[in-house]
Amino acid sequence: MRHEFEISHREENEWTIVEIRGEADMYTAPQIREHVFDRIRAGHHRLILDLLGVQFMDSTGLGALVGIRNLIAPHGGELRLAINHPGIRRIFAITGLHHVFPIYETVDLAKAAQ
Repeated sequence: MRHEFEISHREENEWTIVEIRGEADMYTAPQIREHVFDRIRAGHHRLILDLLGVQFMDSTGLGALVGIRNLIAPHGGELRLAINHPGIRRIFAITGLHHVFPIYETVDLAKAAQ
């Protein structure tokens, strides 16, 4: 089974925005972790994960995000999520992770938040 998946990043002012498209699951979570961990190791500690193009996320995808948060926290970093898919937002509400991650409807709202 082929999973549609793309990951890229860009710098915008003090933020590194990691854009993920497709599925965040057991097949793609290792790529997500490695891509974001590389950014953190390179000294980028203010991250926005653009999940606007993610249509499916399983527990492995959630685990990858928790791992990213745990890696960035000791650096005094900040991790924000942009999610607009109702099903994905519901997963965060059901698991209580909406209390752990700041979640915004758009990347622009995530950048502008105080």
